[in-house]
Amino acid sequence: MKKQVSKLLLLLMSVAIISATISSCGVKDADVKTAVETALKANPDLQGIAVSVKDGIATLSGEVKDDAAKAAAEAALKGIKGLKSVTNSLTITPPPPAPVVEQPAVTADDPLAKSVVDAIKDNAGVKADVKDGVITLTGEIKKTDLPKLMQKLNALKPKKVENKLTIK
Repeated sequence: MKKQVSKLLLLLMSVAIISATISSCGVKDADVKTAVETALKANPDLQGIAVSVKDGIATLSGEVKDDAAKAAAEAALKGIKGLKSVTNSLTITPPPPAPVVEQPAVTADDPLAKSVVDAIKDNAGVKADVKDGVITLTGEIKKTDLPKLMQKLNALKPKKVENKLTIK
């Protein structure tokens, strides 16, 4: 019986020694993490990525500029000894908001002013100013052209037409 106990004890010790030898041969997570961080630092687009390693599985987190950088992070880790797989939890940095371009304020007089310019275009000596819906005419005009111009301007429905024209 002592022989059997001795053999069993010897067998258990052998298994323990072999187990310890096998587990010490494996690559440590800390070494894998160091190798992963070194591989990522080699690419300027991959700076600032956080790495954690557990049981040979690397988890990447943080932000990168685009999908290409996200794929490059994973590709950079191929062939690292002791790395079993990669969990890529990287996110893409959203683009900056488009710059706000301020539009000039459109006043109520703008559409009327455009129509007035069109109405007086055939009368070279006439100038018009629009303010608060009131059209003010200045310059010179032929007597025969005045009724036609006034008709065009009144059709635009301004609040008032102030005629300060000099008639030739």
